[in-house]
Amino acid sequence: MDQKIFINKAEASGIIALDLLDYKPTVDIVEFDIRDHLFMGMIVKEKEFKESIAAVDFSVYNEKAVGIICSTDAIIPPWVYMLVMEKLAPYAVYADLNNAETVLLDLWKRRLTYADLKHYKNQKVVVRARADHDPALYLLAAGLLKPMVKTLMYGEIGMPKVIFKN
Repeated sequence: MDQKIFINKAEASGIIALDLLDYKPTVDIVEFDIRDHLFMGMIVKEKEFKESIAAVDFSVYNEKAVGIICSTDAIIPPWVYMLVMEKLAPYAVYADLNNAETVLLDLWKRRLTYADLKHYKNQKVVVRARADHDPALYLLAAGLLKPMVKTLMYGEIGMPKVIFKN
């Protein structure tokens, strides 16, 4: 009886995958809208604003990343952001003057930037394709990997698109 041996070409290629999803932050990301604390939803009146902020239970932001926004077209003096941050600081793991989507991307890029990628050194690496990832993540991954990998690819191990070959 003639037996056929099947070879997994993807496995035999020596290509290893980097999945950007592995670096996605797991922290809950919420927004804090300054508009909710403005006089008539539009004006910063110092006394009223400080009273409104003092009444907020900031513990609800415990262990969360917070995007600070103002969903109305109001002029916000810098001290307002400082006051909000002073109240958030004991609770939030991260806060920035951005919406939740931008905060997620910033944290994701930060995690990727500080990740230990040395196991990709001198390897053939494919960065997994995912349509829902922001292109900025692929830009960052290419910049981080190019100096260290033998080959940089995009897509899947079985059918990668070669980006760089050393």
